Amino acid sequence: MARNVEIKARVGDPAALERRVALLATDGPDLIEQDDTFFTCPNGRLKLRVLGSGEGQLVFYRRSDTAGPKESFYVVSTTPEPDSLREALTHAYGSLGRVIKRRTLYMVGRTRIHLDAVKDLGNFLELEVVLAEDEPVEAGIAEADALLRRLDISADSLIDRAYFDLLADSSTTL
Repeated sequence: MARNVEIKARVGDPAALERRVALLATDGPDLIEQDDTFFTCPNGRLKLRVLGSGEGQLVFYRRSDTAGPKESFYVVSTTPEPDSLREALTHAYGSLGRVIKRRTLYMVGRTRIHLDAVKDLGNFLELEVVLAEDEPVEAGIAEADALLRRLDISADSLIDRAYFDLLADSSTTL
């Protein structure tokens, strides 16, 4: 299973952050429209991501819900027919809900920097430091921490849960 070190943070001034990211970037920006449907999954998370191009990705992942850098294990399988796959998975497992976002992707070396505008939730930064197969997680954590410092992201802006969980929490308080 592939691994990365991941971190999410709320963003107060997305334009200012994007300027800082662009100065560090080795590639990007790439704009990606994403519509993620989450399904019941007892041993992690399972989502079907439909991209603006109409292609889809079935993504299984497992990570802890903690603030700060955390190791994530994931498997991605592409599909040319995401709508019929969504229907089959909904019947088989039950759909929990959706997260719709516009993602701006930058690369800084091997790290994916996502600037996410999440519908009904707000603006976020997500870092994904891709780990080599036998690489210790501590190397990815150190890289993520260094990028957070360079981007001037404070510890109090870090979030400990997935966008789906934040949306679920906000809908129960409305």
